[in-house]
Amino acid sequence: MSHEAWIAIVIFVISYGLIISEKIHRTIVAMFGAIIMILAGIISQEQALTHIDFNTIGLLVGMMILVTIITQTGVFNYLAVWSAKKARGNPITLLIFFSLLTALCSAFLDNVTTVLLMVPMTLNITREIEVSAKPFVIAQIMASNIGGTSTLIGDPPNIMIGSAVKELTFMSFLNNLGLICLIILLVTLGLLLLIYRKELQTTPELKRKVMNFNEKRYLKRPILLKKSLFVLALTILLFVFHNQLHLESGTVALAGASFLMFLTLSTNTRILENVFTRIEWTAIFFFVGLFVLVGALVETGVIKELAQVTLHATHGDPTITTMSILFVGAIMSAFVDNIPFVATMIPLIKDMGTLGITNLEPLWWALSLGACLGGNGTIIGASANVVSISMASKRGCVITFLQYMKVAFPLMLVSILISAIYLYIRFL
Repeated sequence: MSHEAWIAIVIFVISYGLIISEKIHRTIVAMFGAIIMILAGIISQEQALTHIDFNTIGLLVGMMILVTIITQTGVFNYLAVWSAKKARGNPITLLIFFSLLTALCSAFLDNVTTVLLMVPMTLNITREIEVSAKPFVIAQIMASNIGGTSTLIGDPPNIMIGSAVKELTFMSFLNNLGLICLIILLVTLGLLLLIYRKELQTTPELKRKVMNFNEKRYLKRPILLKKSLFVLALTILLFVFHNQLHLESGTVALAGASFLMFLTLSTNTRILENVFTRIEWTAIFFFVGLFVLVGALVETGVIKELAQVTLHATHGDPTITTMSILFVGAIMSAFVDNIPFVATMIPLIKDMGTLGITNLEPLWWALSLGACLGGNGTIIGASANVVSISMASKRGCVITFLQYMKVAFPLMLVSILISAIYLYIRFL
């Protein structure tokens, strides 16, 4: 590797160590590390800008604006109380219900969109029944990434793989990944309930208190509610068909946000300013810094070299290659953004066909499962993780890097082991 590559690795490792230590806010570390990369000449300003995924940024900002406006109608409080009453105030039932709903939505919407809609509702109801929101937030993060793995449109790595391999259709993803993702979700929820069983307790009095709530009294501003739900439904519809319409998910989110602001806030400057102040800017700029840090590793060839070493070490054996892609993809995706890793792996897997591997299909599913499920390993493994933790922290539920990793990383490894068994039995 070049001199620049080693400097990039050192800066990245130091930045990552500071993020883990949490002695300095992760957004400051990411931004400072990115600037050091540019000042040291590892990556130019123009290159840095090309590595910032403005589709992700647009998606985050657009959905944050939508959710902020919709929150003013009280609909999330309404749904929280309605759900709690259906679950009769039982925290365990609620955690299962919210997690399954999150996974289902993430299969057909972007993960970030799903957690932006679900997490505020979760925080509201856990406050009402006086239980820790931490198990709920962690469960929903993991459910969103597992659900997103099951379909072509559920997670960016799948969209990239589907675009590169035309034979892998929407139904191909669902048929090959749907069942295993459901199994992984159920196993993960079972283990989370075992881990947090002592925290998922509430009193009979609080259960009765919840059952006595009138959920309809939380609804307010009916005209705004109707407009918001109309725009949200339209936005979700565009998300489902954005591939066919040749629209990026970030464009869809910003279009929905702009349309809703046009319908509701076009003359009210004060409320408009309030909406923009409630965007999670710390999460946005954390992503900006992280994209540049990882971009430096891409530009210096570090990620490509790691991928090539992994593939060449297998000597073309289909089983070893598949398992290597699965496990290396999972570990790397837990610590760096999975998009540049997948972008690097796609051409390399295509090249495996020239080394004697005639059936590349298990390699594609290994890449999808490793990259998507690996995102559950750490707070920074996936966009949904960062946004969920940021929203929870802002509302008083602080989950540190190590607190999350201590629970989520072993569960992620369990999901990868299940995936390995599935891939071996079905394809190898």
